[in-house]
Amino acid sequence: MFRKTDKLAALCGGLLLISLSPNVVADAAAGKAIYDGKGACGSCHGPAGMGDGPAAMAMDPKPRSFTDGVFKYDTDADGQSGTDVDLVNIIKNGSAKYGGAATMPGRADIPDGEIEALVAYIRTLKK
Repeated sequence: MFRKTDKLAALCGGLLLISLSPNVVADAAAGKAIYDGKGACGSCHGPAGMGDGPAAMAMDPKPRSFTDGVFKYDTDADGQSGTDVDLVNIIKNGSAKYGGAATMPGRADIPDGEIEALVAYIRTLKK
């Protein structure tokens, strides 16, 4: 026989399992809206993240293609480049802060939760 706390734990655990998977999809969907909208990421990185946006033609170096899933910077010095933390830092602070091009400006105007959704979307662009 279950105690009340066992029933509550089972219910919460079930709800947690149900809610985790859809949130990842929802975050990526929200990230796509930011990428295409106020983030204006597609103007440089292109609509499909291939680094071929309309502004890319005038840039040197060219914007990173997200389709290969390779990222250059280890912004938190943990020995791994391209982690979610690294991508959040690049988006928030710009790449020049980490030795990259000034053409990737920091977007401190985008709230952290939205930047995390944007990173989730960028991860979906890997082919």
